[in-house]
Amino acid sequence: MLYIIDTALKARQEAGNPIRVAMIGAGFMGRGIANQIVNSVPGMELVAIFNRGVEGAVRAYGEAGLDNIRTVKTLGELEDAIAQGVPAATDDAMLLCRAESIDAIIEVTGAIEFGAQVVLEAIAHKKHVVLMNAELDATIGPILKVYADRAGVVLSACDGDQPGVQMNLYRFVKSIGLTPLLCGNIKGLQDPYRNPTTQEGFAKQWGQKAHMVTSFADGTKISFEQAIVANATGMTIAKRGMYGYDFNRNADALIEQFNLKYTGHIDDCTKLYDVDELKSLGGIVDYVVGVRPGPGVFVFGTHDDPKQKHYLNLYKLGEGPLYSFYTPYHLCHFEVPLSVARVVLFQDAVLAPTAGPKVDVVATAKIDLKAGETLDGIGYYMTYGQCETAEITQAQRLLPMGLAEGCRLKRDIPRDQVLTYDDVEIPAGRLCDKLRAEQDAYFAPAKVPALI
Repeated sequence: MLYIIDTALKARQEAGNPIRVAMIGAGFMGRGIANQIVNSVPGMELVAIFNRGVEGAVRAYGEAGLDNIRTVKTLGELEDAIAQGVPAATDDAMLLCRAESIDAIIEVTGAIEFGAQVVLEAIAHKKHVVLMNAELDATIGPILKVYADRAGVVLSACDGDQPGVQMNLYRFVKSIGLTPLLCGNIKGLQDPYRNPTTQEGFAKQWGQKAHMVTSFADGTKISFEQAIVANATGMTIAKRGMYGYDFNRNADALIEQFNLKYTGHIDDCTKLYDVDELKSLGGIVDYVVGVRPGPGVFVFGTHDDPKQKHYLNLYKLGEGPLYSFYTPYHLCHFEVPLSVARVVLFQDAVLAPTAGPKVDVVATAKIDLKAGETLDGIGYYMTYGQCETAEITQAQRLLPMGLAEGCRLKRDIPRDQVLTYDDVEIPAGRLCDKLRAEQDAYFAPAKVPALI
């Protein structure tokens, strides 16, 4: 695949016709993406960056080694800058969505309401969209995909992030004739009660925001990530919150329970799963904690042909019935430009909710919550997210984690209880709520007339 992409990008460079991409958001990851495109991706130009504070967009270009950045306020000013080859910075995201000379948008804010507004506007103006925003994708990605299909553009998650790496591995396993039955993520830590205070030191060490790294630690982020893998593959979960076997805390018990020959590697973990259960569910998404290679991803697949099973054993993949495939790293912003090239040049989505909503992420109390309180955001103090099937989420009116921020509690909620729509008052006028309602209706199971 990469040989095709780098050849196509080289051809665009030699033809003097680079892909013109713009970026929404210039935070920690956004600055990394800017640096990567500017310095390491021939055949692609980062023509404009949006940030709420325009100085953040200028900083991203500056860290990539560019100067003479032009701050633009109107569509005309933006188009002029692009035509003249001058990098543009703006605090108006909609300009990037509407500019005719931009081929694709990279959305890298992690915000849901704002992200929904941007993506809809970009789609309306025939822009391909690459999301580095699993939160948005898991909450309303299926209905946004419907809008993208109607407009004839591609909506895609990105390479480099765990979901995209899992999907590439899933496609590889499937392409060589195995049946993928589990897509997984390898974590180093899982504790739903972490908060920005406990994660402050780690955040400072790596120059990230405390609430963002908290969403990694409390399981919310991985829940969003695995939900979008499920929505792209048609897989589901085995239980609320996923199995999430934790070898940091329970290695001895897991080794005894599953009779593992455990060396600490993901290859040792195929016995954690019952192949018949996985088949009956149509495959699952899951995660494990504390095994090597971290922070990698893995796919367990099976094969029914005895002849091919013999070859797989010869190639040191064992006797089955589950075979372990893994990628030992995910290189986030390094790989995102490859997604832009795949989408623009080949209309190949890295990962998109082609199976509709299969798995949701539901809001769960991180502490004892009190009536009258207003919920804070993802990765803060009041809630964490965990996976639930879309079917149960709808049937029980569970509150999606992506919509929880800003909701006011009607009643007390004890720690670890999942919230429902009946527990909260939703802020008025949000686009994300409108799209979520539209998604629920669009993908609702068809009602079968009762037989008399």
